[in-house]
Amino acid sequence: MGEPTPALEDRLRQQDAEALAELFTANRERLRCIIRFRMDSRVVGRLDPEDVLQEAYLAATQRLAHFATSGLSPFGWLRIVALQALADIHRQHVGAQRRSVERERPGQIRIGANTSALMASRFLGHLTSPSQAAARAEVFQMLELAIESMDELDREVLALRHFEELGNLEIAEALGIQPKAASIRYVRALRRLRELLARIPGLAGELPDASRSD
Repeated sequence: MGEPTPALEDRLRQQDAEALAELFTANRERLRCIIRFRMDSRVVGRLDPEDVLQEAYLAATQRLAHFATSGLSPFGWLRIVALQALADIHRQHVGAQRRSVERERPGQIRIGANTSALMASRFLGHLTSPSQAAARAEVFQMLELAIESMDELDREVLALRHFEELGNLEIAEALGIQPKAASIRYVRALRRLRELLARIPGLAGELPDASRSD
């Protein structure tokens, strides 16, 4: 969606529930994309992103007064609320079903997993499909270690751009850095990741270019 109008932002600062509903509806699919990326594989199939969205909306209505003092853009604030809702649900879900989930999907990344594991899982799922489970596990391990070797901030810049699909200004806000710094970080991180992927069989040259520069 485009940026919210100044009028909508003013209504949000005045804790207008209808303005929040408009903002949430306009960004629902973007938030769904973020939730799907950040959701741990142990709860995939058990936890519906729609449930997280519902909890996020409820949390947003309860915390709307915080928006005016947050210093964040409407979407930046809404994204944080959604991620907090996801973290809360993860803790509740794993606490109630830890044994059964771990037995069902051994060796998979865990709830609250770091960005390296999440990115490796997505790259492996989208860019290659080894026929044997052992080969897939080996590639996953190599890929996770390669991503983990990157600078933490560079790694997160890539995650935000390629998997949360944020623009440069949104990335800068999410990381608390200047837009120019975010752009430089992204170019550098993309180059580094391509170098790392080139060393892993089946992944060389597979990382797409990001077309968004906003």
